[in-house]
Amino acid sequence: MASSKDRQRKLARAKLDRQMARRAAGLRRRRRIQAGVGAAAALLLIVVGSFWALGGFDRDPEEEQAGPPEVCTWTPQNAANNPSLKEVGTPSTTDVPTTGTRPMTITTNQGAPITVDLDLTNAPCAGASFAHLSGQGFFDNTTCHEITEEGALLCGDHSGTGAGGPSYTFFNENVPPAVSASPAPDAPPLYPAGTVAMMGTPPGANGSQFLIFFRDYTTAEPMYPIVGRVTAGQDVVDTIGKMETVDNGMGAKVKPATDVLIQSLTVGEVTTAPPAPDLTDAPPTASPSATGQS
Repeated sequence: MASSKDRQRKLARAKLDRQMARRAAGLRRRRRIQAGVGAAAALLLIVVGSFWALGGFDRDPEEEQAGPPEVCTWTPQNAANNPSLKEVGTPSTTDVPTTGTRPMTITTNQGAPITVDLDLTNAPCAGASFAHLSGQGFFDNTTCHEITEEGALLCGDHSGTGAGGPSYTFFNENVPPAVSASPAPDAPPLYPAGTVAMMGTPPGANGSQFLIFFRDYTTAEPMYPIVGRVTAGQDVVDTIGKMETVDNGMGAKVKPATDVLIQSLTVGEVTTAPPAPDLTDAPPTASPSATGQS
């Protein structure tokens, strides 16, 4: 009969065998896992390398700079060294409506308000500038300082000197095409009465000064960009145009003898023309014969 010591040795041996077997199985599993991870890593390196070789990580410079396109360019002016200019910042270069119209209301001390439709389709930057300046009260309590020989009321200069404006300028938009020196008698005027146009100083460097025409005007070399049309209050503009003028202090008899004060100028929200009706699904119109009419 086996002694107790022999049984203990056998049990210990069996336990050791089981431990060795478990360790061997664990080692085989770790090796399989490591082999799988290594294969996956190698495959990933191959895929990434191929993607890189084919230019997958190359970025188009235009894509890196992608963003809303700039609609307007505002050229800064040094207001610190020019007392005729007023620091007002600049409007947005990208968030600019480019279709439809915006109503502009000019309230003066000369009668009913003058309302204008700003043309955003043909002069979006002028519309954006008027909205920006009116939001800061730039035009409030300023005078229309000149009645021009072209037949227009000149306003928008807070200094009243003809040299004033905001701390930026912008380029011309919507200047009428040049005409011959002797246009046909029945040719429409380039600037009909009621036209609202910018007046840059020098021409092409527009700021805040604008013209409201009370008389038709045509010139062989147009330079005023059209920005809108008067929709109400043209009679007020016509009355102002008939005012007596006095010397403006610079030797030109162009200043209204009675101050024409802009009490406020406001710009409303963008409005768009209603879309054309879709007639593709409209029922056909019955002809007289189809309805029994003769």
